[in-house]
Amino acid sequence: MSFAIDPLRAERADPHASLAIVGNAPGIGPAARAIDAATHVVRFNNASGFGGPTGSRVTHLALVNRGGQMREWLADPAFLDRPVIRQAEAFILPFPMLPAEANEPEPICWTREALALLRPLGKPIHLLPETLHLEARRRLAPKTNECPNPSTGFLVSLALLRDRPADSGPADIHGFGFAGWPGHPWAAERAWFAEAEAAGRLRLHPPDATDAP
Repeated sequence: MSFAIDPLRAERADPHASLAIVGNAPGIGPAARAIDAATHVVRFNNASGFGGPTGSRVTHLALVNRGGQMREWLADPAFLDRPVIRQAEAFILPFPMLPAEANEPEPICWTREALALLRPLGKPIHLLPETLHLEARRRLAPKTNECPNPSTGFLVSLALLRDRPADSGPADIHGFGFAGWPGHPWAAERAWFAEAEAAGRLRLHPPDATDAP
């Protein structure tokens, strides 16, 4: 997945353009000006703080397309009217589509329904491929004792940083608390981000520790 494939304005296709990846951890602090100054602003799901302390720009919105969260969105008749949905210029669905026979008897993959909902908006929609998931698990495996289940934030960040030229400036990472659903390898993900920061690939702007979960 690359920004260069987005049919957006010419400056969006510059692989060296500035990039802000904005997570949803509490305690992010007033970062609106810095986030809105980036050429690309990537947000996730319900985009906590959007329109307030985390700024009012979004070029790419990642929407988790498996599990109960997407099911809730599909049942919400006002979902497409949300400001972050209206303002997003492109969408990222982090999971590849499961075959219909693998999505029974209890559906977990809502990719077909999500595409049907979003396509009438006429905006690009990127599905992250299984090859990226394999790479993510390979990168995290040395830091875990079992097969890792990467978070959406890790998958999207890996996709963006993998395609970002090495001589680009570091991406800015806001609002990643490395905590949440216990099935994700948070410690391994935190270590990967720290290594990428040490290599000059990104800058971490951690949330306030007093407010983080």
